[in-house]
Amino acid sequence: MFAGHFGVAAAVKSKTPEVPLWALMLSTQLLDVVFVPLLISGVEGLEPVEGGGYGRVIIHAHYTHSLISALVISIIAGLLAWRFWGKRGGTVISSVVFSHWLLDLIVHRADMAILPGALGDLPLLGLGLWKFPIVSMVVELALVIIGSFLYYRSLVPKAKGKQRKHAFAVSGLMTILLILSLVTSVLGY
Repeated sequence: MFAGHFGVAAAVKSKTPEVPLWALMLSTQLLDVVFVPLLISGVEGLEPVEGGGYGRVIIHAHYTHSLISALVISIIAGLLAWRFWGKRGGTVISSVVFSHWLLDLIVHRADMAILPGALGDLPLLGLGLWKFPIVSMVVELALVIIGSFLYYRSLVPKAKGKQRKHAFAVSGLMTILLILSLVTSVLGY
């Protein structure tokens, strides 16, 4: 769902020009950024499911991707962003960080904890859209198309002269990068 997360960042950027695109892109992936060192250290892990490929993994991320951890990481990111981009920017960053958990809830199998470390033996969450790879790809493609379109619409129509060519090139590059991130997700890279 990397591309879908990035599509959300592009869409949000179209409505929040004061927040840099890099901050929105990082925010959509912040839970995964925190996940990587825990994965490398063996605290969290990945378990392939039969067939491999797109979405064919159970993610044991009971610290970074638990509901409560996602909320805490979102709040911390929002407070940090508030210092740089004001209250609205902080709220946007916090919301974008948490959007990662919401999108993961839709696609993940039941592998997302409610409490950090899966404390309390509560049920694991996940609606399991990844069990249906074609449907998952269509949903992710829709997020990419919507994000690309909104990003384009926020740049190009307002620009004049040389600025218009630049805006068109930037929005075209964004679309290409979003599509490439989808292709790499689908191919499992």
